[in-house]
Amino acid sequence: MLSNEQFLGIAQKDCDTYSWMQQRAWVEIDLGAVEHNVRQLKKLLAPQTQLMAVVKADAYGHGAVTIAKVALSSGASWLGVATVPEGIQLREAGITAPILLLGAAQTFEQIHAIANWQLQPTLCSPRQALVFSDTLEAINYNSSLPVHIKLDTGMSRLGTNWQESGEFVKLVTRLPRLRIASIYSHLATADSPDPTIMNLQHERFEAAIAQIKASGITIPSLHFANSAGTLVSKKLHYDMVRVGLAIYGHYPAEHLHNVNLKPVLQVKARVTQVKTIEAGTGVSYGYKYIASRDMRIAVVGIGYADGIPRNLSNKMQVIIRGQRIPQIGAITMDQIMLDISSIPDIQENEIVTILGKDQNEQITADDWANELNTISWEILCSFKHRLPRVAVET
Repeated sequence: MLSNEQFLGIAQKDCDTYSWMQQRAWVEIDLGAVEHNVRQLKKLLAPQTQLMAVVKADAYGHGAVTIAKVALSSGASWLGVATVPEGIQLREAGITAPILLLGAAQTFEQIHAIANWQLQPTLCSPRQALVFSDTLEAINYNSSLPVHIKLDTGMSRLGTNWQESGEFVKLVTRLPRLRIASIYSHLATADSPDPTIMNLQHERFEAAIAQIKASGITIPSLHFANSAGTLVSKKLHYDMVRVGLAIYGHYPAEHLHNVNLKPVLQVKARVTQVKTIEAGTGVSYGYKYIASRDMRIAVVGIGYADGIPRNLSNKMQVIIRGQRIPQIGAITMDQIMLDISSIPDIQENEIVTILGKDQNEQITADDWANELNTISWEILCSFKHRLPRVAVET
């Protein structure tokens, strides 16, 4: 459990709290929810199974350094990033936990940085392994770099074909300055109610591991499960699970609500002007909304440049004083308009909940995703950094 002092320290040091009370809009990050989610997920795991907190893409827009520190203090032991700069950012913040680079790296500059900052790369192909070995030799790297072998068991993304895993692993074991730290793969359909493809991938992963072990090679660690895989079955957990979405309090699918998670992110904004318009008046660009009656409207200081999808125009709602309010007209770059006729005494500077909970009403990333035929991952990652991230504890 983090102490109040630790919470405040993380909030003050790693979240952009500069004058946020005067901001037109901001993102609130609930550190207590992060801690809660990590502890809930740890309860699903065997004592020896480690949890990797995936904090790529600035922790899905939540703030990588802040989330990483809270996740590690709550029970995570590894961190996952997509790019070399993401890993360096965590190291520069003083984080010493092992960091797996989930994306592929193969340039001289990338490999030099990986070695220098003690990141652990993913190797996807024999050619990439050879480049790593040659580069480490060229820079006189005087240790064995831990590397993670990725197998493609059906995702058709990064990784060597699972049927070629034995030869690939043999090659890496023969290369100087490389040390295999783990072998892993990634699930493509673990969030589907139909387990057919997931089970096929699992069978392929098991077959590849058997092939590697038959050649006399000892595998230090295996990992396979993402958030969905972690929630689906303990058979997929192996030595570690890689959890992203669930740490942020969201479920990969409706049928996977088998653990209590709390959303971490809320988006808030302020009313900047209130006015009355007459029936027949057009609202915003293109007059996509025409007032059918005299109405009170509020202008709110947030728009698509902050991460609200413009395709939600005339479809989304917000929450004010615990009541849902419709957005009207085209969403603009910096502002949206609301029909506040049902709460006529709303004043400038009142706080509007764009995404999150206010009293008994809640609007989630899934609500937006369902309306837009996309996924909650995309919604969470869309909020731009002109919105300050403010650490809170609830």
